[in-house]
Amino acid sequence: MALTDDDVREILRIIDESQLDELRIDTPDFQLHVRRGAAAPPVAEAPAEEPAAAADGSATIDAPMLGTFYRANAPGQQPFVEVGSEVGDDTVVCLIEVMKMMNAVKAGMAGTVVAVCADNAEVVESGQPLFRVERA
Repeated sequence: MALTDDDVREILRIIDESQLDELRIDTPDFQLHVRRGAAAPPVAEAPAEEPAAAADGSATIDAPMLGTFYRANAPGQQPFVEVGSEVGDDTVVCLIEVMKMMNAVKAGMAGTVVAVCADNAEVVESGQPLFRVERA
C-alpha cells in the first residue's frame, strides 16, 4: 500500500512532536530514518550522479529528498525559474520542505528549463523529476 501525501505529513508531524531520539520506518515502498541529538558520524557521500539524459538530449533535475516542493520563496512570489529560464550549476530552482526546514535545490547544470515536472506545494519523492533542462 503506497503512502498518501497526508500519510507523509502525519508521519512528519508525529516525529516533530515526539521525544524520540531516533526513528526508522521500513516498508517495501518507503524508507525513513530520522536521528536527533548528537551529530551522526560522518558518512561518505556517494559521487554525484550525472543527470539522466532523455532521448531529446534534455536532462532532469531530480528531488534530492522526500518533502514538499515549492517553486517560490513564499506564496504569491515569483517562481525561482519558469519554462525558458536559463540556469547554471548554482541556480536555485526550488525549495523542498522537510520537517519545517526549507532546503534549496540547485540546478547542478547549465541550460534552459524546458518543463516543470512537479506541482507546486505537493509532496515529491526522492529521485522524482522536478524540472527538465535542455543542457547548454
